[in-house]
Amino acid sequence: MKPPSICYPLRHLAGLAALAVFAATVHAQEADDGACGNPFVSRYGPFDYRFDRGPKLKVVEDAHFGPKVEGLLGGMTGTIEGDLAYTLRAFPNHHRALISIMNLAQRSKNAVRKRDEMPWDCYFVRAVRFRPDDPLVRLIYAQYLTRSNRKAEAMAQLDAATRGAKDNPFTHYNIGLVFFELGEHDKARAQAHKAIELGFDRPDLKQRLQDVGKWAEPSTEGADAAASGTAPAAAGSAPAQSPSAGG
Repeated sequence: MKPPSICYPLRHLAGLAALAVFAATVHAQEADDGACGNPFVSRYGPFDYRFDRGPKLKVVEDAHFGPKVEGLLGGMTGTIEGDLAYTLRAFPNHHRALISIMNLAQRSKNAVRKRDEMPWDCYFVRAVRFRPDDPLVRLIYAQYLTRSNRKAEAMAQLDAATRGAKDNPFTHYNIGLVFFELGEHDKARAQAHKAIELGFDRPDLKQRLQDVGKWAEPSTEGADAAASGTAPAAAGSAPAQSPSAGG
């Protein structure tokens, strides 16, 4: 079955560009394979957030992922992270919960993780292992990596997200924003062109590129194809595969 094309309001994804840069302490909490456990083992699930949008999702969100948790205002059954962790065990690729985890990690950047707490990286590693074909998981993970000053890893995830975005203009546009944040203006412009080609002409990314003198109107030439990720990726640009590289 072909995954559905999921479009989120830009406040969920494009708005990520406004986050503060992660402190170097987050980088020290990088996950190793053993620390992350098995994302395929859960008392309830695991389910694919893209497909299981009915009663299964409602059961989890009603108990663990209401507005209070999503906005990091407080937990519903315990701590905020505890409710987010449960949500992401049941739905490892729950996009909004991953964004909340990223915000929580940023907010807690100066706090020392306890020995029994899973590294922040693991929430994203497990999501990628679970569904490697989910471009929004890759995009959110890339944003997390960008904020923790890990450009090479972020670029690998963005390249994978670009290949998986297909005909979703929202995803291409948001990929372009993260490329811009990384200083990859040519790739950002290619993603803006792709979004325009698919009928989405939001001006923000174009304006940012114009401000740094890197904007050019779309052309019929194929020069942007490789930068947009539609051309076959070179071996060196393949996404970093964390053990089973799921998404």
